[in-house]
Amino acid sequence: MNGDIILVIVIVTALAFDLTNGFHDTANVVATAISTRAIAPKPAVAGASLLNFAGAFISLKVATTVGKGFVDTHAVTTTVVFAGLVGAIAWNIITWYFGLPSSSSHALIGGLVGSIVVADGFKAVNGNGLVGNLIVPAIAAPIIAFLTAGVAILVTYRIVGRLRPGPTSRGFRLGQLASSSLLALSHGTNDAQKTMGVITLALVAHGNISATAFHVPTWVVIASASAISIGTFSGGWRIIRTLGTRIVKMDAAQGFAAQGAGAAVILAASSVGYPLSTTHVISGGIMGAGAGKRLSAVRWGVAGNIVAGWVVTLPAAATFGGLVYALSSLFGHNAVGPLVITIVLLLALTAVFARRAQQSTPAPAAS
Repeated sequence: MNGDIILVIVIVTALAFDLTNGFHDTANVVATAISTRAIAPKPAVAGASLLNFAGAFISLKVATTVGKGFVDTHAVTTTVVFAGLVGAIAWNIITWYFGLPSSSSHALIGGLVGSIVVADGFKAVNGNGLVGNLIVPAIAAPIIAFLTAGVAILVTYRIVGRLRPGPTSRGFRLGQLASSSLLALSHGTNDAQKTMGVITLALVAHGNISATAFHVPTWVVIASASAISIGTFSGGWRIIRTLGTRIVKMDAAQGFAAQGAGAAVILAASSVGYPLSTTHVISGGIMGAGAGKRLSAVRWGVAGNIVAGWVVTLPAAATFGGLVYALSSLFGHNAVGPLVITIVLLLALTAVFARRAQQSTPAPAAS
């Protein structure tokens, strides 16, 4: 009975993470199109939400990598998965609150790794998988997006440099609708699957699915796709401002190049099962599109702060995941620990969002 309760808590927590992933990563998809006025914010977010949902059904390779590629499935328990998820959610909320576009993917995997290290030691971590499936792609992907967007904008300016700016800008804004849509589809293809992998890992730990016959049930696909879609629709406006205007003041051509490069890199990675950080990739594309015009166009100080956030995310989320597992263990290995932590987390989130709403409410006019 305790195991069933923990499994339910894990599934609900995983879908809650998927929601935070959606509103945290909304900026990745829509920031550039909004900042160049290719599309208004509300329809941009609504369209991204629908395409995120559709993208989740394209492939399940990333879900399999997340479920099998980083930790020993035989050592995983439902409490380990719960602690890893809470660690990832905590880091997502912190970085969202301060407007820092960190990686939800790295937060999730970091939380899971930190949790299982506290539970079973480093022997339960697949070091080769962590390096080959996460760290190397995390370094390579934004560099590839940077170079692709930089080359694309140089070629674009050479082609359209002597054309009338008005019609050219309108054409690129229309092009951004297509590139933004492709980016939203690729985001769903990669990011929604990470939650699918974690829920399936919990089902393996609970005994519902054999570790040797790892597969993602259809209901998990639908639930995860729905959660990330709803989260995307809620929007992450602080991070949208950071990505849309604080790194580079972009024109429509740069936005088109950045989004196109990001979508191409993410779709290529998803086809082979690499769980990329869409934040890393689109940020690399934005920097490349800015630097392709001129190096001084990029606010390198802001970019440096974002990169620092990337570096910190994995160990920070791992620390949170480990701490949550240790706290849960104080109550024994039953459902009490996860229940207590869930209640505390809900109260903390309520306080954070209430404070945020209060800050956003305009002061009454003086009579």
